[in-house]
Amino acid sequence: MKNITKINRRVFIKNVSLFSGGILLACDMNSAKDVSLNASDPSRFSPNLFVELKKDGSLLLTASRSEMGQGVRTSLTSVIADEMDADWSRVSVIQAPGDDAYGNQNTDGSRSIRTIYEPMRRMGAMARTMLISVAAKKWGISEDLCKTESHFVLRSDSNEKLFYGDLVEAAGKLPLPDSPKLKTPDEFVYIGKGLTSVDVDDFVNGSSKYGLDIKLDQMIYANISRCPVTFGKALSYDASEALKINGVIGVKEIERIEKPFGALGGIAVLAENSWAAMKGKQALTIEWDLGENELYSTRDFMAALTHNVENPAKLIREEGDVRSAQKEADMLVEATYKLPHLVHAPMETPSATAYVKEDFCEVWAPVQAPQLTRQEISDFLGLELEQIKVHVTFLGGGFGRKSKPDFVLEAVALSKMTGRPIQVLWTREDDIQHSYYHAISAQYLKASIKGGEVTSWLHRTAYPSITSTFMPGVSHGAGFEFQQGMTNMPYDINNIKYENGEAHAHVRIGWLRSVYNIIHGFSVNVFADELAIASQKDPLEFRLDLIGPDRLFPSDNEYQLDTKRLKNVLSKAANNAGWGRELPQGHGLGLAVHYSFYSYVASVVEVSVVEDKLKVHDVFTVVDCGTVVNKNTVKAQLEGAAIFGMSLAYYGDITAVKGRVEQSNFHDYRLIRIHEAPKVHIEIVESSEAPTGIGEPGVPVIAPAIVNAIFNATGKRYRNLPLSNEGLV
Repeated sequence: MKNITKINRRVFIKNVSLFSGGILLACDMNSAKDVSLNASDPSRFSPNLFVELKKDGSLLLTASRSEMGQGVRTSLTSVIADEMDADWSRVSVIQAPGDDAYGNQNTDGSRSIRTIYEPMRRMGAMARTMLISVAAKKWGISEDLCKTESHFVLRSDSNEKLFYGDLVEAAGKLPLPDSPKLKTPDEFVYIGKGLTSVDVDDFVNGSSKYGLDIKLDQMIYANISRCPVTFGKALSYDASEALKINGVIGVKEIERIEKPFGALGGIAVLAENSWAAMKGKQALTIEWDLGENELYSTRDFMAALTHNVENPAKLIREEGDVRSAQKEADMLVEATYKLPHLVHAPMETPSATAYVKEDFCEVWAPVQAPQLTRQEISDFLGLELEQIKVHVTFLGGGFGRKSKPDFVLEAVALSKMTGRPIQVLWTREDDIQHSYYHAISAQYLKASIKGGEVTSWLHRTAYPSITSTFMPGVSHGAGFEFQQGMTNMPYDINNIKYENGEAHAHVRIGWLRSVYNIIHGFSVNVFADELAIASQKDPLEFRLDLIGPDRLFPSDNEYQLDTKRLKNVLSKAANNAGWGRELPQGHGLGLAVHYSFYSYVASVVEVSVVEDKLKVHDVFTVVDCGTVVNKNTVKAQLEGAAIFGMSLAYYGDITAVKGRVEQSNFHDYRLIRIHEAPKVHIEIVESSEAPTGIGEPGVPVIAPAIVNAIFNATGKRYRNLPLSNEGLV
């Protein structure tokens, strides 16, 4: 650009070219003539918001998804670097701020690679195409005679080459290419390989900045006492003892912010340091109005859910004639499965730092949804989005908890009251007792068998819906929740019926890693095993027969459940585990297979049960997630999913008595520990299909595979989780 044009954000967004679900491809503010985002600076070349190449060859790539240990900053930017033919050693990564210009930044739903793989490829291809154009012009040859390799443009008819950095100034003056040519898979350098995380050194040496690492001038700290019963409120409080603690500088009441992800409200202790804030909270005396959830008991609620699924409920879908098939059956098999509330319990508890000024708000926080966070702040403060900036720090785990920015709104509210930057701290107890919980559930399944074949399938489910977070009073589940392992059940059965029992929410319900696939994947996989045993058939062969012939399920998008791929991962996992081999006394193998987030995952586990003590020895998991960007990341995600799934199966249990959550820390909400961890074996199916999700699909298969293996080892069937309540661990 010869003249820099100043435009506001709204005009900017109107003038961008978009790809795939709102992902920014390029900024073209002055038609096709002038495109570089920084053409006034000849020392760097930025054809789009995600790429900045400098004259010294250093390459700055922007990641638009939150990094919480899943390696997304490496995966997304390596796709750009591959299409650029960039030298990975010259790459640095920066985090995009929460802004619509970068497209949808929500890091949940296992959607990052799935939704922006192609757009990120185009970002890199755009830069590569422009660099080739400059080189060809310098040499006076056709672009067809040029190729790129590791930060250089090479002539195919000689040994000449030009360094990318030397092409920066000229490239910044070029128009954007209309349709940059993408590489073919055989040309990939990084995609499909195993790159080390760009952040690994910072993780190891401790220089990575997490939420609690933020320090601002004049910053104070806050720890909040919230009502022990969800949506209760303070009637009165005495802060006199808290104010005597050295370092405590004040006490403020926060009203409940009634937005989906607003804030619970409570009494906040403000202090010069975090320790004083926490000690001050402990010294508060508060009288609470416990509200409508005062009598909530998970024991009583589970009894009600069980009653609701063991009796006719709201019809969701029916195909064929289940009643007639049951009447004509040789055998009927039925079972009820019960799963408790769960909590995310990431290693890093929520925290946020906010500084609210008269006409501007700046936030630093470990959030999975920076744009949603920005919007919630805008609505609360009455400021325009342009007046709010959200800096995304590293997340020490998330699992869906940090998609809900209630903890950010607390910091914003307190900073607005005080006019100072404030960091809100959540202790482990705060996090476990005031979270958004995975739904408690009961499942009832009944099937008919005739001539050795399953002729009908009835599935009833009951759980408090996530939609209750947005529409209080909701009493039934939503369609997208049923699609998570229930109504998209892949078995070849002619007569099926799905029903949903009533369930009201008494705590905040939110998504947790793999969401309702946890409950439906458990019940469907264990019930299939029960049907195999009732039919006196091998569980593997029975399951393959039940899935039936190769076919595609109808879908409203480009992804269709492919039973051939589902059977393939199941067969491979069984083969890897040595299914059918002779086992030591007290050992057993169990399997499970599930389709979620458009990926196919099967696990076979080997367990032993000795004197009623359970040990998982090996987990064999196979995944088909389409095109793989970084094999290291996929492997790590599935290893983590095995441990996460084991933790849920062994110990995951949030209980409430008189509305109060009983668990408070890792002593009573346990996770799998090192001595309990099995060997985890991962196989990734080679595929050229579109990439699918990977962060969540490995979780739903673990618990049912363990339960099925326990039956194989002992002949005892467990239908309720956690297993620690059954005396096994």
